[in-house]
Amino acid sequence: MSPAAPAFAHNGKPLFEDVQGDIQVSFEFFPPKTEKMEETLWESVKTLEPLGPRFVSVTYGAGGSTRARTHATVERIAKETRLAAAAHLTCVEASRAEIEEIARDYWAAGVRHIVALRGDAPEAGKAFQPHPDGYANAADLVAGLKAIAPFEISVAAYPECHPDSADKSADLDNLKRKIDAGADRAITQFFFSPECFFRFRDDAAAAGIAAEIVPGILPVSNVAQTRKFAGMCGASIPIWMDRLFEGLDNLPAARQLVAATVAAELCGQLYAGGVRHFHFYTLNRAELSYAICHLLGLRPAEFAA
Repeated sequence: MSPAAPAFAHNGKPLFEDVQGDIQVSFEFFPPKTEKMEETLWESVKTLEPLGPRFVSVTYGAGGSTRARTHATVERIAKETRLAAAAHLTCVEASRAEIEEIARDYWAAGVRHIVALRGDAPEAGKAFQPHPDGYANAADLVAGLKAIAPFEISVAAYPECHPDSADKSADLDNLKRKIDAGADRAITQFFFSPECFFRFRDDAAAAGIAAEIVPGILPVSNVAQTRKFAGMCGASIPIWMDRLFEGLDNLPAARQLVAATVAAELCGQLYAGGVRHFHFYTLNRAELSYAICHLLGLRPAEFAA
């Protein structure tokens, strides 16, 4: 066996030989800023819709900066597709009354799923400060949302520890508070080794967290951009990733093939370890996420009329 072979095989088999298509997926988008970006987003939504995702979520900018665009995007998905739309909602710079109004507007629009997050300070590098009349953290936000309506609620988890947490134990304690407050599942920040996820899942179980933990997958095509994201959420970028993308700045097709290979291998290893639910950070592009789902055996399904 060549030195490269172990990366593409599991117990002597090709990595994707045993996939059964028995996975469930969800996709994350961000609200578009321009007409062109909106066109790209909706092309991606329509491409991924036939895969029958559990839900698709729409992010919420720091300090509520995309509040109107997030709401408009979520509402349009709910009205114009057969997808279950989930809206991100944060505690940042919002009173409890404002959050209740937003949540009730979502419920009235038919949105039944909220991704509840503490959120980051609007100004990079500044510490989070709760609104004087707002929720202090994501656990309080979850409890508040559950008191408003019986939303399905997802929360964030951090396999490599949130930057604001004192240590991994404190971070797990915070996750448990969110689950105990009523969250239905946790979706992890992105990571780049299967061991990272499996270790975190085991640690969460040992901490008494029984809720579903879904791995968040970020197919990387721009290492510099990913490094910026990683700095905000406590994820680490392996040195080998820089090497893989070196020299591909002016070769977008080759860069996309490399990105698909790296993310697909990670998902294949997670699948081999028993993972059947995946959440993809699409960055509003469908191709990489669609290709990985295809490799894992997922095929377009007819939606019921």
